[in-house]
Amino acid sequence: MSSTESFATLSEVTAPIERARGLPNAHYTHPDTIAAENRACLQTTWTAIGVGADVAAPGDAMPLDFLGQPLLMLRDDAGAVRVFYNICRHRGMILVDAPRRIEGAIRCPYHSWCYARDGRLVATPHVGGPGQNAHPGIDRRTLGLVEVRSHVWRDVVFVNLSGDAAPFEEVHAGLIARWAEFDRPLHHGGPESRFTLDVGTNWKLAVENYCESYHLPWVHPGLNSYSRLEDHYPIEAPGGYSGQGTLVYRQTRGPGEATFPDFEGLSGKWDEGAEYVALYPNVLLGVHRDHAFAIVLEPVSHDRTREHVHLYYASPDTDPTLRALNAAQWKGVFVEDVFVVEGMQRGRFAAGFDGGRFSPAMDGPTHCFHAWVAGRMQALARAAP
Repeated sequence: MSSTESFATLSEVTAPIERARGLPNAHYTHPDTIAAENRACLQTTWTAIGVGADVAAPGDAMPLDFLGQPLLMLRDDAGAVRVFYNICRHRGMILVDAPRRIEGAIRCPYHSWCYARDGRLVATPHVGGPGQNAHPGIDRRTLGLVEVRSHVWRDVVFVNLSGDAAPFEEVHAGLIARWAEFDRPLHHGGPESRFTLDVGTNWKLAVENYCESYHLPWVHPGLNSYSRLEDHYPIEAPGGYSGQGTLVYRQTRGPGEATFPDFEGLSGKWDEGAEYVALYPNVLLGVHRDHAFAIVLEPVSHDRTREHVHLYYASPDTDPTLRALNAAQWKGVFVEDVFVVEGMQRGRFAAGFDGGRFSPAMDGPTHCFHAWVAGRMQALARAAP
């Protein structure tokens, strides 16, 4: 597909929803198109790679491979989450190969160059010859770990690999303002409040499905039995996020009708309401009166995505049995979506599929996401020499 043909096709995606088509099949199947899309939609934006709870205490480190880039998420001695390239500045050796607590310094296993937990190079054994740990040509001040621009919001750790995106607070000011009532400490529920789904689909299809409530009656009949299709409303913020809200949220109840404590100071809107949005590009968020969740979508390949699910509460002292019950209920809901997104992925290999159409009444949030992807791709094409 030539760049001219691609641009024209993407123009159909960004058209008004009544005549728009979905993204072309190549965005789910073709390596060259996906590589360009990764650049436009993942590398030059604020993209989620994990959560702060992954590195809960100072010194905790988690290595990550994101879009082929070896990264290291680390909580420093001051308690801040930072992200570095997971490589030694000497010969490019991987520094940390498994999640662990860094005691003392980060030591390269190759030649034992050592880095402080804030990234400073602090030791270079024998660099000037046997027994000589310094050399005039090696300036430690300029050879610390390379830090990746990062930001933490709602415990989700975002990175901007290109380093040139506008500040996170500016890019996502809309959702930050919309959910200002939830701007308070979040407490991760611990081991029983995290799970990962390995799904045979492109990451975008997970976003598209999450955005809309149209599929509820057929894919989630249990959920739809009390939070019906007609109880939902669309959320559309072009260029930033989209999703759905419900006017009927039913709290998880344990033995003796026990419930989780509410987030304090919420307005009456949240007594029975909840909202679920995809914050572009790859994080799915949910807020309720008594808990919240974040799903970080890890794009493994064109047809494989890991969904990392984390649940949060208003208090660190919630009942672990009730937390486990809540996680099991949400896992059941999310698993119900797997056959849908995997089926759509297989369908994208059909030569006769032209991107599909959108219901103007029901698919607004999904079209909003498609238009964002297409718009980023068009901007990348215009910027290309």
